[in-house]
Amino acid sequence: MDQGTATSLEDQLVQLAAARNLILSDAAFYPQIVHGVLPIIGAESRLELRRWGADFLAETFASPSLQEQQKQELSLQVLQTLKELLEIPAEDALVVKGVVQAAASIYPLVFRYIIANPNDASTWENMAAIKSKILRMWDTATAGVRVCCIKFVQQVVLVQTPGLINDPRRPEQNETSLALVPRTHQLIPPPNLEAEASGLLDRLLNVFHENTSDAVLVNSTLNCLGLLIRSRPSIANRILSGILNFNPLKQANSPMTPKLKVLIKSMERTTRALLTNINKRNPTGPLAGRIQQYIERLLQSRTDIFDEGSRKRAAPSEPTDGLDNAKRARLGADVSTTPQFNPSMPPLPPGPTSVAQLYTLTSDQGLATFDVQQLPIDLVARITIPILHRVDQGSLDQAINGLRSRYSSLSKQTPSNALEVAPPVNTAEDDDDDYEPDFQPIEDTEQVLNKLDNAPAEDSILQDEVSLAPFKIPHPLPLSEEETEQVSRGTMDRVFGLINVLDETTTTKKAKSGINRLAASSYDREAWITVITRLATRAPAGLNGFDPVVKTEADTEVLHTKPTLSNGIRESLYLYVMEDFRRRIDIAIAWLNEEWYNDRVQSGQMPNASAQYEMWALKVLDGIMPYLDAKDKILIRLLSEIPRISVHALERVKKLARDPERVGLAVNSIHYLILFRPPTREICIDALEDLYLNCEHPCQPLSLIQISDIAVMGLDDDARNAAQKLLLKWRPHVIEKEASTNGTPEHTKSTAISPSSAPAQAHSAIAAT
Repeated sequence: MDQGTATSLEDQLVQLAAARNLILSDAAFYPQIVHGVLPIIGAESRLELRRWGADFLAETFASPSLQEQQKQELSLQVLQTLKELLEIPAEDALVVKGVVQAAASIYPLVFRYIIANPNDASTWENMAAIKSKILRMWDTATAGVRVCCIKFVQQVVLVQTPGLINDPRRPEQNETSLALVPRTHQLIPPPNLEAEASGLLDRLLNVFHENTSDAVLVNSTLNCLGLLIRSRPSIANRILSGILNFNPLKQANSPMTPKLKVLIKSMERTTRALLTNINKRNPTGPLAGRIQQYIERLLQSRTDIFDEGSRKRAAPSEPTDGLDNAKRARLGADVSTTPQFNPSMPPLPPGPTSVAQLYTLTSDQGLATFDVQQLPIDLVARITIPILHRVDQGSLDQAINGLRSRYSSLSKQTPSNALEVAPPVNTAEDDDDDYEPDFQPIEDTEQVLNKLDNAPAEDSILQDEVSLAPFKIPHPLPLSEEETEQVSRGTMDRVFGLINVLDETTTTKKAKSGINRLAASSYDREAWITVITRLATRAPAGLNGFDPVVKTEADTEVLHTKPTLSNGIRESLYLYVMEDFRRRIDIAIAWLNEEWYNDRVQSGQMPNASAQYEMWALKVLDGIMPYLDAKDKILIRLLSEIPRISVHALERVKKLARDPERVGLAVNSIHYLILFRPPTREICIDALEDLYLNCEHPCQPLSLIQISDIAVMGLDDDARNAAQKLLLKWRPHVIEKEASTNGTPEHTKSTAISPSSAPAQAHSAIAAT
C-alpha cells in the first residue's frame, strides 16, 4: 500500500473503530463493512491493521445478530484473506489467534456449502489448506494459539462426525454434520472425513496422558469436550472413558508450590464441574454410576491433599498434667477416684438457677446469650455431627460429670436457717376485713425449734406447691340450628369460591391412572371437587335420620327433607353445575357416582335409609334438558357415565321427542344405551316401543283438530319413524303386530299424511267447513 497516498495509521484505526461501532448498532451493515475492510487488512498491510482485521473477522462470524445465510456468503469471501494471513512467516500471535477463531466459526459454514456444491473445488482447497496449517501449529505455537487450535479441532470433530437428523425432508433445518454428506460426494467422501475426525479426537484426548502438567491446555480441552458429549452420542462414551482415566491430582505427589496448587485445583474443579453437569443432564446414563464414584473419589482426594485442618495431630489421649490413673497406681501415687472436672466450667450464679444456666459450659457471655434457634436446622445438623465425631472422650466425660455434680448439688439444697421456711399463705381470708396488725412478742430459739418439729415435711410442701390440677379448655357453647346453618353456608361459599378460582387459573394435568391412585392427593380443582362431593354424601351418612318418602302425581319418589349440611352442599353442587353444565358435566358425573355408591353402602347398613341418587340424577336431567340442542353430545355422555339408568330418566329423554329438532337426539341417546349398556337394554327398548306405539298413527282417520295439531307440532311421524328403524332390529314383532292391528300394510305408509303436507290439508279442511 502506497504510504504517500494512504491516510495515517491513526486515522485508519479511528475509521475502522467507527465502522465497528456502526455494525454493532445495526447488523444490516455487516456485508458492506466486510467488503470494505478486506483490502485494508490483507497480508501486505501493517501489523496493527492485521491485528484489528483478524479480531474483527473472529467477532463477525461469532456474532449472533448476523444471520446464518449471510455468514455463509461472507465466509466464502474471506477464505483467501485468512489463508494469506496464516501463511505469513513468524506471524504475530494475536493475528494468528484471531484467524484461527474465525476459521473455527466458518468451518461448518463452508462444509455445508460444499455439501450443496460438490463442484466448487477451489473453495474446499482453501479451507483444507487453512485446516492443515492450523493442525501443524497445534503442538508448537504459544499457549494462547494452542487454545484457539483446540476450539478449531472441536468444530472439525463436531462437523465430521454423524449427528442426529431431526427432519430428513428439510435438511436445511438440521445441524451440520457428516450425516448430511452423500456417500458419493466427490470432494468430501464421508469415510475419509470420519477417519480424520476419529484421529483428531484421539489427539485431543491425548492431552490427558502427556501434558497433564499444562493446566491451560487441560482446562481448554475439558471445556470443549462438553459440547461433543451432548451433541454426538456416538463418541460420548469414548470421551467419558478418557476423562475418567485422567487424574487431575496426579501432580500432587511432587513438591507443592503455590503455583502448582493453583494449577491442580483448577484442573480438578473443571473436571468435576464437567462430570457433574453430564450426570445432571443424563442421570440414568450407562456411565452415571461410574461418574458419580469418580466425583466422590475426587472430592475425597482433594480433601486429603488440600485440607490443612485434617492434617493436624489429634490431642493426646492421656492427660498433660501427669500420668494417668493406671500409671499412678503402679507408681504408688495417691490416685483420686473423683473425676477431674473441666476447669473452664463457670460456677453457678447465686440465687435461683435456670435450666440454661445449669447446662452452660462456657464463661463467654457472647456464646452463653446466643440464640441457637435462629440457625436453620440443617445447618445445625451439619455443624453438630462433625463436632461430635472430633470431640475428645475425656472432655465429654468431664462435662457430663460436671453437669451431674451441678444437678446433684441443686437437688440437695435445703434452707440455711429456719426463717426461710414460711407457712403457706392463707388466700381464703376476706379482703374486705379491716386490717388490724398483730403485736405478738418475739419468739425465742426454743419456740422456733418447736414450730419446725411440728411443721410438715419440706417434700410435702414442695409437692403441694408444684402439683397442679390438669387444665382443660372449656367446651364452646353449643350453636343453634340457625347459627350452624349460617356457618355451614359460609364454609360452602368459600370452598366453591376457591373452586371457581382454580377453574379459571389451573392448567389441565393428566391424572395418575390405575385403581391404586389416591383421590384428592393434589390441591387442584379435582381434589376440591372430590372433597366437597364426599362431604355431601359420606360424611353425614346415618346422621340425618330417615326422611319420609312421598309419591307425587307422576308416581316419582320425592324426598321432603329438612335443611341439613349434606342437602345444602348438594344444592350448591347442583347450582354450580348448572351455571356452566357443558364444562362442568364431569363434576355432575363424579357427584352422582358418589351418591350412588353412598346409597349402596347405606342400603346394606340401614335398609330404611333414604336414597339420594335417583332424586338428584333426575334433577340434573331436568335442569339441562331445556338447553340441549340437536347436536349436543352432553346428554349421551351423561347417560353413559352415570352408574344407573331408571325408567324415570328415560321418560325425561322421551320428552325430547316432542321437539321435532331434537327427535334425533332422544332416539340416538336411547340407541347408544342399547348398544353400550346391556343392563339397561330392555328398559331402553321398552322406551322405544312406547315412543312408537303412543304416537298418533298417521293412517288413522283424523279429525280436523287432530290434523291441525299435527300441522302445528309436526313431530309424531319423525319420532315414530326413528323408533321404527330401531325396533325392526330389536323387536320386529311389535311392528308386525301394529301393522296387522291397524290393517295397514307397510307399503301403504307412504300415503300417510306427512308433516310437510299436514298444514295444507288442515287449511283446506277448515275452509270447506
